[in-house]
Amino acid sequence: MNLKETPREKRERLRQNESRNNPTGSLRDGFDSGAGNGNLTDIAGDMGWKGIGLLVIVLGVGYTIYQVFFG
Repeated sequence: MNLKETPREKRERLRQNESRNNPTGSLRDGFDSGAGNGNLTDIAGDMGWKGIGLLVIVLGVGYTIYQVFFG
């Protein structure tokens, strides 16, 4: 049995415990976690280093193409 948990699993476990202990206190968290209310740390944490690298490359290539055709 693997006793180590990833940071994502730990966050989820803590969130579930908080929800069980204080069900009405997390009501605002539910409204605030909708689309468009995330921050860069949450996005980067979910994507990992490979996803961030790919995003940087795609943005760089997109900017280069934009400059070639519209610059």
